[in-house]
Amino acid sequence: MLVYAAKRVVLAILVALTISMLVFSLLYLSGDPATALAGESATGDDIEKLRAAYGFDRPVWVQYLSWLGKAAQGEFGNSLYFRMPVSELILDRLPTTMTLGVTAMTFAVTLSIPLGVLAAMYPNSLIDRTALFLAVVGQAMPSFWLALMLIVLFAFTWPVLPASGSDSWRHFVLPTVVLGYYATPAFMRLTRTGMLDVLSSDYIRTARAKGLRPASVLFKHALRNAIIPVVSLAAVQFGFMLGGSVIIETVFALHGAGFLAWESISRSDFPTVQAILLVFSLLYIVLTFVADLLNAWLDPRIRVG
Repeated sequence: MLVYAAKRVVLAILVALTISMLVFSLLYLSGDPATALAGESATGDDIEKLRAAYGFDRPVWVQYLSWLGKAAQGEFGNSLYFRMPVSELILDRLPTTMTLGVTAMTFAVTLSIPLGVLAAMYPNSLIDRTALFLAVVGQAMPSFWLALMLIVLFAFTWPVLPASGSDSWRHFVLPTVVLGYYATPAFMRLTRTGMLDVLSSDYIRTARAKGLRPASVLFKHALRNAIIPVVSLAAVQFGFMLGGSVIIETVFALHGAGFLAWESISRSDFPTVQAILLVFSLLYIVLTFVADLLNAWLDPRIRVG
């Protein structure tokens, strides 16, 4: 297990370095960053002064190493719009995004896994068809449209929940449902497919022939093996949720890291955009690493492969 974990750590570090290069290169995708920061009315002397002040006159690899060294210490410079350290901005906004992501993931797993198990236990039944219908609707429905419909229904037609803000748990109910329902179809279908394959396998028939309790066969033997792909998908989906929170936080006016990303992109706040992309990418790498370790613990054969 230690050897497997060490290999995954090395791979995660290499992926993180690659992502850091891509994130840093975004600064130059729109051309000269000094010209972009100076604005259309700036003179040549103004641009040169700005280039020297921000270090854009140095070689690109020197700029990258300097930026990477500071980023490793949690220093991302100052926001061009908010006029404060980027690290303080992210630390202030990230808890809102993480709270939304955790609650949405909990909602998705709590809804989808029982539905997937029931659909596999009773294939082609009303439960199975209902679960598949919910999955198809959830996959086809745009998340922003669902968000707007829930706001119309539960914030205006029946004013039982707030439409915006993040002051209390009630403000997270509608965003949680929208973001969680986005991940529900994939979890439900994968659980259903895995359970169908496992329930028809030889070792499950042997366990039933030995007289084991149905609950023990279902949860201890069947679900444990069927849930392995769901663990990997959960890490991927959680990363997608953090990225998708940009839209959801904008619709519900949740002042999290996703909403900060939208504000920074719309105002060309390059240091903040770079920092948010790097932080989200590192969170995604950590989640994938944890999912790999969980899969190796659930299925020891993965460690050998």
